[in-house]
Amino acid sequence: MKAVVFAGPTIPASDVALILEATYLPPVSHGDVYRISLERPLAIGIIDGYFEHQPAVWHKEILWALHEGIHVFGAASMGALRAAELTPFGMVGVGAIYEAYRDGVLEDDDEVALVHGSEETGYRVGSDALVNIRATLEKARAENVLDDHSATALVRVAKSLHYSERTYAALIERALDAGLAESILEDWRRWLPTGAVDQKRADAIAMLRAMRACLDSGAAPAPVNFVFEDALWWNELRTHAAEIGVARDDARVLEALFHDPAHHARTIAAALGWQLAAEDARRDGATVEAARLVERASELCRRLDLPDAAALERWLVDNRTTRAGLEQLIESSATAERASSLRGDRLIPTLLHYLRWSGDYVRLLDGRTVITPPRE
Repeated sequence: MKAVVFAGPTIPASDVALILEATYLPPVSHGDVYRISLERPLAIGIIDGYFEHQPAVWHKEILWALHEGIHVFGAASMGALRAAELTPFGMVGVGAIYEAYRDGVLEDDDEVALVHGSEETGYRVGSDALVNIRATLEKARAENVLDDHSATALVRVAKSLHYSERTYAALIERALDAGLAESILEDWRRWLPTGAVDQKRADAIAMLRAMRACLDSGAAPAPVNFVFEDALWWNELRTHAAEIGVARDDARVLEALFHDPAHHARTIAAALGWQLAAEDARRDGATVEAARLVERASELCRRLDLPDAAALERWLVDNRTTRAGLEQLIESSATAERASSLRGDRLIPTLLHYLRWSGDYVRLLDGRTVITPPRE
């Protein structure tokens, strides 16, 4: 993974792909930068981010990514806010919006905020960001569509609206109520379809090009000029981020499994067998000898080609589990094996039923090897 971009309403994935080869992720929120940094991308780009209905990305996790030697870029929206605050620590800000925050021209977070739909809707936008309105009014003034007084008054009116209510239609209506000349507003309204500026998109594109140039040049991250201080609440974030990340990945795996009926049936049958074996063991008070657990662990490492501790650690990360989870896996496998040997012939009728259900009965009868196809 070379690059990761967090974006949503500002620029779609299809447009990101035209500029930069990257993994495209939804708007960033609390814990996301930490989670993706564990996969060691060369660069992270932050464009959009959540801040109201979900906890916002923490400065600390961006600092951690920088400390780990990852280039971190920001622009347009949440990225511009965080870059303006973390420029002294090595985060790279790009674009006019970032510069306005960095220089103190803009201060309020609501300047970049807007209402948008979910990922399923393509992040359909329901309001206009104030930074875009400001850029549009400045262009209208430069092109003599608006005079200085009208443009200034419209900025003031736009700022008075809650970010969720900021649309050009609402702005014109509120400006009329405030006493601005109808003729001037009508001229501006007719100009808007071709004259409106999307400054957030322009800045996002500039950031993507800066990321591409950085990666193409093979530039090494600048040495960090700060000491990353560990803390209790930072460890809590790491734990929480890991739990959320595993839950999301588990959901993705289960959804993919559900869409493959044959694989789903085989997996359900096997999992049910393991669960029933565990229940039998608990009911009978049976345990698996420690020596057998060690043997099962060795068998797992041989089968999965895990020759050393480093390979095992990578497997734990790839499978979103821990050493404790691995121990539970080995114990479940060993318990299922023990239950199978104890049940002996009693299991055979059910086994034959399942072979007929899966289609493997005929293949085995004909002497054909039963191969479970690999899963992407």
